[in-house]
Amino acid sequence: MNVRSLTRTARTAIVLASTVALAALGLAGPAHATAPPLPHLDITGDYVTGVSSGGFMATQLQVAYSRTFQGAGIIAAGPYDCGQGTVIGVDACDLGIGLPVLEQRAATWAQQGLIDPLSNLRNKPVYTYHGVLDPVVNPVLSAAGVSFYQHFGARTTYHDRDPAGHAWVTPYGPVPCGATAPPFMSNCFDDPEGGMLRTWLGDVNAPNTGTPQGTLLHFDQDAYVPGGWGPALSMDDTAQAYIPASCAAGAPCKLVVALHGCLSGQYLLGDTFAARGNLDTYADTNDLVVLYPQAISSLLPVNPQGCWDWFGYDGADFAVRSAPQMTAIMNMVHALGG
Repeated sequence: MNVRSLTRTARTAIVLASTVALAALGLAGPAHATAPPLPHLDITGDYVTGVSSGGFMATQLQVAYSRTFQGAGIIAAGPYDCGQGTVIGVDACDLGIGLPVLEQRAATWAQQGLIDPLSNLRNKPVYTYHGVLDPVVNPVLSAAGVSFYQHFGARTTYHDRDPAGHAWVTPYGPVPCGATAPPFMSNCFDDPEGGMLRTWLGDVNAPNTGTPQGTLLHFDQDAYVPGGWGPALSMDDTAQAYIPASCAAGAPCKLVVALHGCLSGQYLLGDTFAARGNLDTYADTNDLVVLYPQAISSLLPVNPQGCWDWFGYDGADFAVRSAPQMTAIMNMVHALGG
């Protein structure tokens, strides 16, 4: 979510509601003063998903590193390079008038070797989710993201029928379906995560609805960040990875990178995204490792809501392979064996 695209009234309301609701829920990120590195596992395929700013970042990762990522899940977000490095660029993208420009820029960057060849996107599965009642990302913007992928030959699935607000929709969401409120995890009485995984993988086993069988590891994120200090890039010092027992024991597993939205990192919500997001449940029964990189709020760079960099606050190269946040995430992917 980029609240700069909202009206001042809506922006104030969401920020105030976030502060009050997070305090009421007692959702505060635990401190992990010492944290281990990531283990090296037998990873046989890589996928990426995210919501809001994390959805935009997921698109950036999947397009820039299309050799690596075999599929994407874009939740409440829009097309690649939508921010274009400026607030004006975000506004133009929001109106749905800049898609040909974004497609051409991506093609030029691929020709220049700044991102992987766009031919890699052909026939790759992309699942997109957009709520009918989303007040932040409008339907034109979400549909433009689908069109971008279709332009380059991806195989798209578009779920745009739920009366959802701006949220990661999950059977374990504590927020009513139509609301846009912390922790931005809503329950619309369906299972988008299952739909996303089936889009990527075909048939999947039913999720584990009982006690988690894996381990949620809090690891040293600084070890994978260029420069060695996450806060310099508006990233946390630690991050999370859910590792099923089978994967830890050496079984071949696939990797899912899952990116939270603004006002939703562990510095505010602790382990809520992992605990309620309905990915770890499928991970237990389908040999999936889930990586949860973590952004934080910062004054410098200017990122007061802890968003992922989809509009250039860390520099003009935010959408290409050399982007510092994407480099950090890819270092984590490679460390895990992806």
